Amino acid sequence: MKRDYYEILGVSKSSTQEEIKKAYRKVAMQYHPDRNPGDKAAEEKFKEAAEAYEVLNDPDKRAQYDRFGHNAFSGGRGGGGFQGGGMNMEDIFSQFGDIFGDDAFGSFFGGGGGRRSSGSRGRGARGSNLRVKLKMNFEEIAKGATKTIKVKKHVKCQTCTGSGAKDKNSVQTCGTCGGSGQVRRVQNTFLGQMQTVSTCPACNGEGTTVTSKCNACRGEGRVYGEETVSIEIPAGVQEGMQLSINGKGNAGERGGSPGDLIVLIEEEAHPQLQRDGLNVAFDLYLSFPDAVFGTQVEVPTIDGRAKIKIPAGTQSGKIFRLKGKGFPSVNSYERGDQLIHVNIWTPQHISPEEKSMLEKMGKSSNFEPKPEKNEKSFFDKVREMFS
Repeated sequence: MKRDYYEILGVSKSSTQEEIKKAYRKVAMQYHPDRNPGDKAAEEKFKEAAEAYEVLNDPDKRAQYDRFGHNAFSGGRGGGGFQGGGMNMEDIFSQFGDIFGDDAFGSFFGGGGGRRSSGSRGRGARGSNLRVKLKMNFEEIAKGATKTIKVKKHVKCQTCTGSGAKDKNSVQTCGTCGGSGQVRRVQNTFLGQMQTVSTCPACNGEGTTVTSKCNACRGEGRVYGEETVSIEIPAGVQEGMQLSINGKGNAGERGGSPGDLIVLIEEEAHPQLQRDGLNVAFDLYLSFPDAVFGTQVEVPTIDGRAKIKIPAGTQSGKIFRLKGKGFPSVNSYERGDQLIHVNIWTPQHISPEEKSMLEKMGKSSNFEPKPEKNEKSFFDKVREMFS
């Protein structure tokens, strides 16, 4: 079972981004493979910390994790989510420049930038995230749905397969850094010589340079195009909820990793039903005779239609509850109810004959309001609805 990301880094849910970065820096230094050669347990903790940081350092992913836990990034939620468990050492070390700073990283590990260079070599800039809005009706929200959308974005150039070079002979090892993606400097200080490592300015840390650019993408390794993306939407999502699809954003430059696709859920209004959290509300209008004699009516639900029995003498304001006919919870087995609010319909225009009958009934003591003592007030009913 996966450990809690906050627990891995030793921070709380209220921690700031800077506190999370500081905590990750501490854990990464503690379990770094250069400090623990041959220690598989330390290497796993090192990867585990990188996975936790990858999520908690991203505001969108962190918000999803806070709401859904590890399920936020499972295969059934948003078509993949964050696949932290598949991070390799190259991916982890490629991010260290942002966490430690190139100079700090190199000097701390005694110039052991060989790992960093392997992570940087041949990797261009990461692609940016994309945001799209996705509308869903009540039926789709209740059952979950698979949505297929077309996304206009930067995609990998097929001519050069993302390298940005005209052909394989147009890529050469960087002459400045010798292919390591980094340059080393030795400075004399009062403490002695200090070696620092920084990103190579000639190749931007990629370790290679392109002598002849691809004509299709002009050396970027990507072109503007379109991709069809299939998205698995879990049942129970709500308006404003965001799902993250790993690697479906803009393609990176010259082989850089792609960004993520952030899907914002929008609910389509239902013509008859209203949503309140997991519950569904419906206003049922009854004629006076039906309220007096009782009847059977058919009401809409998010699953279709359902028949309910209206007992004789039903009062206006009565609330019927259809257990389990609401929305499922997206992160538990809980399910809401459908609440049916009864309204007695009062005609606004009546004929002389109807007026005469009503005047005659109005004189009967049976038509005088006589609420029972155990009759719940309007506020009691409202409290009951939302309890």
